[in-house]
Order: sequence, then C-alpha cells, then structure tokens
Amino acid sequence: MPGFIQSIERAAAVLRLLGSTDRPLGLKEIAAALDLPPPTAHGIVRTLREVGFVEQDVESSRYRLGPGLQELGGGGWDPHDLRARAMNWADSLAGSTGMAVQVGIAASTSVRLVHHVFRPDGSPQRIRTGEEQPLHATALGKCLLAFAPVATPHARELDLQRWTGRTCTTVAALEAHLAVARRRGWASDTGEYETGVGGAAAPLRSSGGMVVAAIAVVGPVEELFGLGGELRPWMLEQMVGAAREISAALMEGR
Repeated sequence: MPGFIQSIERAAAVLRLLGSTDRPLGLKEIAAALDLPPPTAHGIVRTLREVGFVEQDVESSRYRLGPGLQELGGGGWDPHDLRARAMNWADSLAGSTGMAVQVGIAASTSVRLVHHVFRPDGSPQRIRTGEEQPLHATALGKCLLAFAPVATPHARELDLQRWTGRTCTTVAALEAHLAVARRRGWASDTGEYETGVGGAAAPLRSSGGMVVAAIAVVGPVEELFGLGGELRPWMLEQMVGAAREISAALMEGR
C-alpha cells in the first residue's frame, strides 16, 4: 500500500496545532512545535492561508484557523457572498448581451437561483431569485451536472420530467448533452424548460478550480442561437469573459 503523503500530513498537523489554542501563533512557534524547518512551515501556512483554512493577523503576523474550514460541511460559498461577488459582472453581462442573466447553485435535485438580472429591454418580467429550477432542463442545471458532479446527483437519479417537447427525458439523452457541455466548456438549453426561452451557462470556479456555481444568459432561443443551434459567438465571448472574472473574484476571496 502507498504510504502517507508527507505534505498533507504536515498541513493537518498545522491545523490541529492552531485548533488546540485560543491564541494566534507565530511562524517560529508553529515550526518549533512541529519540529519543521521554518521555510517548510512557512510554505504550508501560506498555502493554507491562500485556500482560506488559515488567516493571518495583519498587525501581529500571527496565524489562526480561517473561515474556510467552517464552510467544508456547508457546501461551499454562502449564497449571499457568492451573489455579492457576481453581481457587478452579472449586471454588466445583461447590459452587453441584452439578455437576462441568472446565477445558480446546486440544491439537491434542482438548481437554486441566487441572482437574477432582468433583461434590459423593459419587457414584463418577474424576479426569480430564490427560485428552484430542474437540473436536467436548464442551462444552469446542465452546467452544474457537467462540471460539479460531486455536488449534483447522477443523471439516472433525477426525475426527468418533461417540461416542453425539447426536454431531455432519458438518461442517455441527458448524458449526451452533458458530454457536449464538457467538451466545449459550457452548457445550453434550447427551450427545454420554457417554450421559446433558452439559455447558455458557464461554470464559476473557486480556489482549486472547484465549480461552486454557474452563470447563464437567458432569452428568446432565436436571439441566443444561430443556425445549427450554436450560441452566437459574441454572446459566448461575453458570457465566458464574465464567468472568468467572477471566478477570479471567488478565488481572491479565499
């Protein structure tokens, strides 16, 4: 059997050490307590700080456990924090594409909208923030199924309810859609949840590249997609660019 991975074992020891005291510890204290060379201790603590598991006091430069540890059992980002970091880019994306924009997270067997920007054409619309939509029939949902498989059920575990004549109602059809999404890096919905309304969604990644949410442009199918059902290139560029910027903000937040 393979042995222990020493770097992980040492990182776990640092976390246990910081968790065993109610005061912040200096780098020399950490190194001495664990019998580590100071450069090694510094590398471990710096990495733990970057991922949010350790935080450093600005004035004393001492270290304590960080908030990232408390989020391990909670499914990742707090929806309010996620919305705050995505809001400006989502608003800008709606303005540049003329489409509605939605940000969603996995919620058991559905996708929950944590942010919704109205389509900026003045047409009658209703706020959808907080709404839950099917994973298998929406661009947001299929994006999460494709790129966040740990946080979402397997296709065979879903209730593949028919919403429109275009809805994927078999495991084989849904898995084919997910394979296409993984190949091109984004997912689409060509009127599968609401007749005539489509969407395209890209994943949002936090530290380590983990997908924690997705962002979608949503609007009339004929405005989003050209001949052959391909998302219009300039629309794709805008959406992927917004997803990249939001992901960078999420990574900085850790």
